[in-house]
Amino acid sequence: MIIDAHMHYFRIEGFDELARLAEHENSRRGWQEICEANQIAFSVAMGNSYDAPCRFGGVTPRLINLGGEPFCAQPYNQPDNVGYCLGVQSEEITPDNAEKTAMEFEYYLQRDPHCLGIKFYMGYQNVYLYDPRHEPLFELAKACDVPVAMHSGETANHHGRLRYSHPLTVDEAACRHPDVRFVICHAGNPWIVDAFEVASKNENVFMDFSGLWEHRLTPEREQEIEEFQRYVRMWLNYHGIWDKIMYGSDWPLINIPDNIRNLGRIVPEKHWDEFYYDNALRVYSRIKVIRRMLNAPKE
Repeated sequence: MIIDAHMHYFRIEGFDELARLAEHENSRRGWQEICEANQIAFSVAMGNSYDAPCRFGGVTPRLINLGGEPFCAQPYNQPDNVGYCLGVQSEEITPDNAEKTAMEFEYYLQRDPHCLGIKFYMGYQNVYLYDPRHEPLFELAKACDVPVAMHSGETANHHGRLRYSHPLTVDEAACRHPDVRFVICHAGNPWIVDAFEVASKNENVFMDFSGLWEHRLTPEREQEIEEFQRYVRMWLNYHGIWDKIMYGSDWPLINIPDNIRNLGRIVPEKHWDEFYYDNALRVYSRIKVIRRMLNAPKE
């Protein structure tokens, strides 16, 4: 069984095109068919949509909406096997609205077990992760015992500022908040070595291996990425942090069977249970609650 610790569940034309390039369909039905065909038991979707209502005068979180528009937390109108992280619009947060922004996020974290964490889009948002404006959100993550995930590495467009998405910035935040779990998304690619060092040094830092390639992988492309796979595996073997790494796809960016197969070439088979399932269950610990709810006998 697999937990996809990083995907997207967002209705937008650009994602429809990405799905087509990966030979998938960006739809609720399309993702469910993928899950059934590839033994994906649960998915962690990163919040992208901008349709959350403002309740407390803060900056609203980005949500998910591919399973139904507009998003609804109660009753939950997305699939039961898809949870979500609340996306942060860091550039909109100010000293005046930071506490109110945390209240906007708390609304979902307190009411919806499918709300699994908080996602920062550093690089797309020109703010450092450790900026003081984020402090109320870090305190909220600690209080609710949910992880903080940060986009790390290259960006999908030319407008991002890479200095904000460097994995070394996670070290600063993780040291200041040892009781908060941090996730370096995309293994910090291309700063793989730095990401591994930050995760190895800090007990509270983890990594997902999402978005390391894109679209449908031809046999020629799979041959081209072999050196990259050996490079990542070398650093994995060096650090031995098998309890810190999680499977992710960044869907709809990548063909899912291609992704599962090629990440399996990086992680040795004896660590597949940890990589594909167990570690995500520990980091995104609310998944345990949801799965217990789904498996509970009906009255």
